Amino acid sequence: QVQLVESGGGSVQAGGSLRVSCAVSGRTFSYYTMGWFRQAPGKEREFVAAITWNGANTYYADSVKGRFTISRDNGKNMVYLQMNSLKPEDTAVYYCALRTGNYVSTAVTNWGSWGQGTQVTVSS
Repeated sequence: QVQLVESGGGSVQAGGSLRVSCAVSGRTFSYYTMGWFRQAPGKEREFVAAITWNGANTYYADSVKGRFTISRDNGKNMVYLQMNSLKPEDTAVYYCALRTGNYVSTAVTNWGSWGQGTQVTVSS
């Protein structure tokens, strides 16, 4: 059974930076596409970023493009989301997700495994 555990959330002022991390165990990590989603209070969970198994391709939501960077370290079974120039509207619980296959889907229902989430709060 695969397990995903996020860490690194916290509170920051607008314009600041945070890096959230996700540790994956229970499967051969390098064979899977990894993604980050977020969910703000009262809103649906939304796609943020994804990275293919070898890190060759990355994808971002328009709202974070140019500010967030997703990366992975297959040797450590880790995936990261570096968040710069944070805005109050980035406040949400951030979830790590895993899916089989080497292609990206922005639909929540196409991701098979999820972490418990980590809170990111950006104050103005």
